[in-house]
Amino acid sequence: MKRRDFITNSTIAATGFLFADKLNAFSSTDFISKRPPVEKRKFVSKAVEVKITEVKSAIKDKELAWMFENCYPNTLDTTVEQGTRDGKIDSFVITGDIHALWLRDSTAQVTPYLSLVKEDKDLQNLIKGLIHRHAYCILLEPYANAFLKDTSEKGWDDLPKNKPGILERKWEVDSLCYAIRLSYQYWKATNDASAFDEEWQNAMRLVVKTFKVEQLKDGKSPFTFIRNTTVHIDAPPFDGTGNPVKPVGLIRSAFRPSDDSTWYPFLIPSNAFAVVGLRHLAEIFAVVLKNQEFANECKVLADEVERAIYKYAVIEHENFGKIFAFEVDGFGNRLFMDDANVPNLMSLPYLGFVKPNDPIYQNTRRFVISDNNPYFKRGKFAEANGSPHTGKTNVWHLGIIMRAMTSNDDLEIKKCLKMLKNTHADTGFMHESFNPDNPKDFTRHWFAWANTIFGELILKIYNERKLILQNEF
Repeated sequence: MKRRDFITNSTIAATGFLFADKLNAFSSTDFISKRPPVEKRKFVSKAVEVKITEVKSAIKDKELAWMFENCYPNTLDTTVEQGTRDGKIDSFVITGDIHALWLRDSTAQVTPYLSLVKEDKDLQNLIKGLIHRHAYCILLEPYANAFLKDTSEKGWDDLPKNKPGILERKWEVDSLCYAIRLSYQYWKATNDASAFDEEWQNAMRLVVKTFKVEQLKDGKSPFTFIRNTTVHIDAPPFDGTGNPVKPVGLIRSAFRPSDDSTWYPFLIPSNAFAVVGLRHLAEIFAVVLKNQEFANECKVLADEVERAIYKYAVIEHENFGKIFAFEVDGFGNRLFMDDANVPNLMSLPYLGFVKPNDPIYQNTRRFVISDNNPYFKRGKFAEANGSPHTGKTNVWHLGIIMRAMTSNDDLEIKKCLKMLKNTHADTGFMHESFNPDNPKDFTRHWFAWANTIFGELILKIYNERKLILQNEF
């Protein structure tokens, strides 16, 4: 069994520096930086260091400022490995406590730095190198979600057997969407289109081809996944092919962003993400590459998927009115829940699929943070969305962070900041999941995605609602 949630607070990852060996091993009142010494940091960005100082000075709550200082640069401090490949810049960004690159995680980990790339050429090259690496990974295996640094490393023992260089081959629509997102946002931030070389273009064509195959219009897919496991959500049923679907224009995702298998394989947040990504691809191919034919192909597919979402996944809920379902199968069955991993229903405005004030989204949001959502849990220290990935009791820091990221309510944002401050378990870092009644019972000491997106949240508040940071939490 190979599941990231099995790395708990009893496991100290080999990070190149030491987290606290035991909770409460240091006094949180001291607020001493938990970053590695400068000489042990994987990457140092002058622009990021300036931004840390600038934002910290605007945060009245010393503990929250300390958490920002620890978390925001965590990806750069601990997960970046740079080099060259085929004469191009190459950046390998690991997820944290597993030495592997997830297309999803690595994109989310560097996203909060995009606003600073114009001020730091080295930082710009770092992200450009990750775009190159993503293209290479997709061409190696478009159905894989996690990759190893080189082909000499061995992946996990699944069936079909993983190719060299692949950690695991879980088909997740969002993985490919994240690669598009990074490319598009980098281009918008820099106006640099040099990353869109032949390798990248071939990778993007393969993305679109894979999306079309997984619409299952001819009932066939090359994807299966079998794992020797006692956890039923760690592999799809029916010899790794998944539950049946009726082709309706949606894209099948065998797994969720949590790396758990879907129940109804048309995962709506990931399909919504695909709509956004395909339109971004269309813009790049039309504006930059002057390939209107492929741009139109992307637009047509995006429109088809979007129509299917609104036809098959907008459901009248007995308590909330029209909401987006989490998963559907095209036969009329649907699953009402949300998972803390992004993309999820809560994140739809963050992804760019809907506006924050969209009525269906607002109804959906009320559902997500209610007791009608089976994975929304309330405890002494937090109320938040969790995930089947970590069981029935734990909630996720990502759930709290994304709730704040998509809120227009100052009081709700303050509430989320208070919960984040009260649940880092004296470590100064975010974690994967934790018990809302006992935050010291948590999973994953070193989860760079959660750390860095916490930094992204603080930056967003600093840029848009700075007065919030003048409060004590």
